[in-house]
Parts: sequence; C-alpha cells; structure tokens
Amino acid sequence: MTIPPPPGSPYHRLARTAAHRLWRFPVGTLFIVGTVFAAMIAFVIFTEIFGRPGGPDGMATLGALPDLAVGFLSIAVALPVCLLAAFWIQRRPPGTLSSVAGRIRWRWLAVCLGVATVTIILFLAGITGLSVLTGEDAGLDDPPAGWVPFLVSAGVLLAVVPVQAAAEEYLCRGWLLQGLGAWLRSPWLPILVQAAVFAALHGWGTPWGFADLMLFGVVAGWVTVRTGGLEAAVALHVMNNLLSTLVAAAFGQLTMDETAADMPWQGFAVDIPILLGFAAVIVWLARRRGLANLTPIVAYPPAGYGLASGVR
Repeated sequence: MTIPPPPGSPYHRLARTAAHRLWRFPVGTLFIVGTVFAAMIAFVIFTEIFGRPGGPDGMATLGALPDLAVGFLSIAVALPVCLLAAFWIQRRPPGTLSSVAGRIRWRWLAVCLGVATVTIILFLAGITGLSVLTGEDAGLDDPPAGWVPFLVSAGVLLAVVPVQAAAEEYLCRGWLLQGLGAWLRSPWLPILVQAAVFAALHGWGTPWGFADLMLFGVVAGWVTVRTGGLEAAVALHVMNNLLSTLVAAAFGQLTMDETAADMPWQGFAVDIPILLGFAAVIVWLARRRGLANLTPIVAYPPAGYGLASGVR
C-alpha cells in the first residue's frame, strides 16, 4: 500500500508522506546506487565478452556508436530503479516523482519540448559563433559523416538518449531533490545539493564545465519546484543531449571521450543567458496556463498506474 503526500504539498516535499521515516531516503539511495552500479558492471562485462580490443584505457569496444548506446543505457537503468525505490522503500505513489499530479503531464511536456528545442538550437548556434570569434575550433571543418551513417546513428540516439536524460532527471531533480526536501521546508538547499551531485556525476573536466553543470542543475531544480514537476527539466535535458549528439553524429564525432564537464568557457558564457531565459519562459508559460505546482485535493491514481505513467 502506498501513501500519497498531503494536499497542498510542493514538489520538493512530495516524499514527506505519513509513511516518511528518516531511514527511508538513505536506504533508498543505497538501493539505487547499488542497483545502477551492478547494471553498469553488467554492461562492462557484456562489452568485454562481445567486444574487441582497442577501446579506451585498454578496454574492449563494440564500436563508437554501440559503446555510446551501452553507456547511455547503463545510465537509463536509474529511471525504473528510482520509481521502484519510491514505491517499495518510501511507500508512496512512484508517479509523485514525476509531478504534483502524480504522473507526467503530457501536454505540458509537449510545450516544454518546444521551448527546449529552441533553447538548445540557440545554445549550439551561440557556442559555435563565439568559438569562431575567439579563434577556437568549432568543428566546422570536419567532413560530414554521410547520410547512411547519420541516419543509423540518429535512429540509435532517438531510442536511447531520451531515456538516459530522463533517468538523470528522475535521479537528481526527482529522487535527490524530494528526498532532501522531506527533511527541509525550503527547497534551496536540496536544489543546491542535487546540482552539485549532478555536476560531480559527470566527472571532473574544466572549471567552466563544472560551473555549467552546476548552473544547469540549479536552474532545472528551481524550474521543477516552480512548475511542480519534472517535465521542463526532462525536456531541456533530452533536447540538449539529443541535438548535441545528432550534430556530432552528422560529422562522425560520436565518442564517450568528452562530456559536458569538458566544456570551454565559451559554452558557459553562452549558457548563462540561455538557461536563465529558458527558466523565465517556462515559468511564464506555467503561470499563463494555470499549471498547478501543489498537490491537488483529490485521490492519487492506483500504484500500478503511477508506476507506468512515470516511465517515458
């Protein structure tokens, strides 16, 4: 049996149900970390068995595109695991990870995807233009990969990138933000902590890359609380990863060697107004649509429905 949060609860307090106990969040976190780590080890073993020598750091490789897909899928495991932790350990409807409505608000997600698409196009154009102006290599001289390799890569990316990006949002802006929010009334410390964890999970690259990931995490966390759900954060993360990898695929540059943590200062400079602008537009649209950011005074869907609706 699951227990829903009280009526009128903000997003960051949705784990604060009648079943809330201090031990549930750390135990659930250990369950998530252990399960995801085990899945990553399984993917490594799979690659070692079916791959060939010549990968980075002396590891086996399946090829650039399969390696990228396997890497994304190993992260995507976190999505169902977070939902299970909310259901089994916190004893609450897993759909409350998605929003205050206890599910993904699909029409709102569609709106957010449109705004996110424009946002990331502006970001990619901005970082390319600033790189050219400052004499940095923007990759404009790289030869195109060709239509057939690009379409194959695009098909794989469309299948794995949205789930991978959503998994990171459910882990950081969902599980961590709500788990810490169950102990704190103000959302700001949970927002900052989950943003720091999000940045650290991407590795240690340049100071600009870490700062950009922190900024992304803070903005995504703030928008999530203000709109009462993960839809805007998921949309921005999905379109960022998808459009970036599609551009890389168009020039045959798909690798696992570099991440957002390696971003140069040009990317951080461009991303500041872009992310702040995205947040402003999303909050304005949410207000205009009268989007609820508190739990309603209605019964939640059955547990099984909440679980299904939380998975993209």
